[in-house]
Amino acid sequence: MMTMKGHPTLLVNNASPLKILFFGTADFAVPSLHALAQSEHQILAVVTQPDKPSGRGNRVTFSPVKSAALELSLTVLQPKRVRSPRFIDQVRTLNPDLIALAAFGQIIPEEVLNIPRLGPINVHGSILPELRGAAPIQCSLLRGDKRTGVTTMWMEPTLDTGDILQIREVAIEKTDTTQSLTQKLADTGAQLLLETVAALIAGTAVRKPQDGSLATFAPAIQPADGIINWAEAAWQVDCRIRAMVPKPGSSAEIKGKRVKIWKAATCEERTEPSSAGTVLAITKEHHSVVVATGNNSAIHLLEVQPENGKRMAADAWARGLRLVPGDLFS
Repeated sequence: MMTMKGHPTLLVNNASPLKILFFGTADFAVPSLHALAQSEHQILAVVTQPDKPSGRGNRVTFSPVKSAALELSLTVLQPKRVRSPRFIDQVRTLNPDLIALAAFGQIIPEEVLNIPRLGPINVHGSILPELRGAAPIQCSLLRGDKRTGVTTMWMEPTLDTGDILQIREVAIEKTDTTQSLTQKLADTGAQLLLETVAALIAGTAVRKPQDGSLATFAPAIQPADGIINWAEAAWQVDCRIRAMVPKPGSSAEIKGKRVKIWKAATCEERTEPSSAGTVLAITKEHHSVVVATGNNSAIHLLEVQPENGKRMAADAWARGLRLVPGDLFS
């Protein structure tokens, strides 16, 4: 049953388990799927993106959600387009009480959103209306945020504009990468999803419209976003490196060789005048390569990966490449 914006939901209190249709694709959605599977509710089917070839051999790989669904012996649906009449008819036939979505990858049409009697809800990895879009976790790290969170919201056929149901904040640690922060937010989101479902059933959920004037956006990350700009301050370079782990990864070039940077740490403010991107030192103490960055700052490169090589300590890589202070990253 649809509800008035900004008012408590008016739902029939029904203690029976719900029939839920789950939409998800990425790693972020897996804990939410597991949480629902371990609850008293019934998952009618799991909808995820079609299989795609990846890697050097173009091997077909399953999405993380499909792999999890198969392990749970759940029915998997993989429509190329969720707005296709055939898929919409499938959803009508399933007749779910609730649609739950997390990190799916397509905007759901209104014809589908109107089918479940209790409505459609989405688990989003930011504190809305901040960072609507495909990459809220990476963008939060890129901005240097000290906190982020998870929002459950009522879905609309638009990009993350629906009414807010519940919010849970999560602190961002200085060492967090997209990989570690995604796991923390995904676990938090799974618990928040169960709480939101319980509130919908009990009729205590409140829909709060988003303030669109406060909205910011998080577009999908591109490989070019991982290229290091040494003119940025050290904290910005560090944020970029952490935001690109595990993919697409951060990279730079020196002596005509490209290197991927997996781990770094900011240094104390430097005093010697050096162009951004200049190698200042190679340290045995930190196993690092110290590089000049913008605003009179510098950064320790701690763990790197040369082209066609393995991950290693930055100082070992530097010795192999015969780097010396004064060498310049391009």
